[in-house]
Amino acid sequence: MKYTFRAEYEKLLWAELSAEERELVELARKSAERAYAPYSNFPVGAAARLTDGRTFTGNNQENAALPSGLCAERTLLFYLGSQNLIANIEMLAVFAPKSPEPVMPCGSCRQVMYEYEHEAQREWILIFAGAAEYVYRFVGVKHLLPFAFVWRP
Repeated sequence: MKYTFRAEYEKLLWAELSAEERELVELARKSAERAYAPYSNFPVGAAARLTDGRTFTGNNQENAALPSGLCAERTLLFYLGSQNLIANIEMLAVFAPKSPEPVMPCGSCRQVMYEYEHEAQREWILIFAGAAEYVYRFVGVKHLLPFAFVWRP
């Protein structure tokens, strides 16, 4: 039997984002400026907006002792998890200034996003941006990782 998977997302110009979405992408951009990326020379910033309006940022952190570094998305999400704030996430933006296209998360980040979104019991708005004049906007991590690893003891 043959099955088909379909991912839904929007390709939007910056001006088509809401004011809140543009603000979050701008926070991710500023966070990328603080990334520690001396090995890849590929800074990435991430920002999350919570249901109460608070925002948090993270960025990639590299280390010569590979694979000791961590992507921007996981830096941010692990901090929010450590503060018991995962249930409050409503929107996540990721920005990579050196990427000619909207940057997409690696497989590890997609898996972490999937599990935390499930924990939050709500689909997140996800915005991915780079140097292009457009962004990708998803509603729900399921569109990024259709066959996520799920294990519930």
